[in-house]
Amino acid sequence: MTGERNGSGACSVGLDIGGTKVLGVLLDEAGAVRHSVRAATRPGVAGVVASAEQVVRQLCAGAGLVPQDLAGVGAGVPGLVDPGTGRLSYAVNLGIHERAVDLAPLLSARLDGVPVVLENDLNVAAVGAARLLGLRGDLAFLALGTGVAAGLLLGGELRRGRHGAAGEIGHIPYDPSGPRCPCGQQGCLELYASGAALDLAWPARNGRPAAADLFAAAADGDRRAVAVRDRFADAVAAAVRLLVLTCDVEHVVLGGGVADVGPPLLEAVVARAREQAARSAFLQSLAVPERVQLAPRGVPVAPVGAALCVRGSRAGRAQPVGS
Repeated sequence: MTGERNGSGACSVGLDIGGTKVLGVLLDEAGAVRHSVRAATRPGVAGVVASAEQVVRQLCAGAGLVPQDLAGVGAGVPGLVDPGTGRLSYAVNLGIHERAVDLAPLLSARLDGVPVVLENDLNVAAVGAARLLGLRGDLAFLALGTGVAAGLLLGGELRRGRHGAAGEIGHIPYDPSGPRCPCGQQGCLELYASGAALDLAWPARNGRPAAADLFAAAADGDRRAVAVRDRFADAVAAAVRLLVLTCDVEHVVLGGGVADVGPPLLEAVVARAREQAARSAFLQSLAVPERVQLAPRGVPVAPVGAALCVRGSRAGRAQPVGS
């Protein structure tokens, strides 16, 4: 956490900074969302900092506060993050191609010294999902968006890994004979279980997201849609199985853009997970399908988690589901 002020206020702000938008929430002392603001993301270091500052100030103004009244600001961002220094590296979706950019210190300075905590966006989503769903125990937040990756909450602490790459399961080969992945490997899971993969397999025709269009067509009995849906669900179920076998998490929460499909996605993934376990007494004993659930709909899990991370940092440890 960076910033010269100690932030004695009861409220905290959480930001989810993505390639197209910054979504911010103001949490009160009880952890309830009091205000939310959405603004376009301006690319590059200066643009991202300015966009984040705008959202924080709008949230404060809506509550009759100034930034110095806050306990702090938490920001979830894509890319490699060093939470201790607030530095961000290679967040290409944000137009940041540099290494070790002092993003948190820069934002803190723009907010008159308010403490800023920087964390990977999937990590804060895991924290937010645990809190909003009331889940205890080890959890993986499996994001099905442009790519595929997971945020890991193990033993009440975020698991980041040596280089901040823990949970990057999208680049574990799913089909070694499959196409070449941009990462340089063959047949990575991301090529089968992501929103981008669905866009290629089922181009949307009705102005809706490809996932929504696909699952609607499958529900209507379109045979090709059923086949594409089942192949996709099989890859997602493989990702769930991977998370259970490597981390033995109690909960796998499906999030990201594809998860907006809702219960039909969950039903398809659970069905394929059961099929995958049918021939293995070992897998059946792990009850993999029973561990899967959807992220809460209509509630921004990532900014809520970012705001909660502020409180953990102020206490000197991770307190992802605390008040």
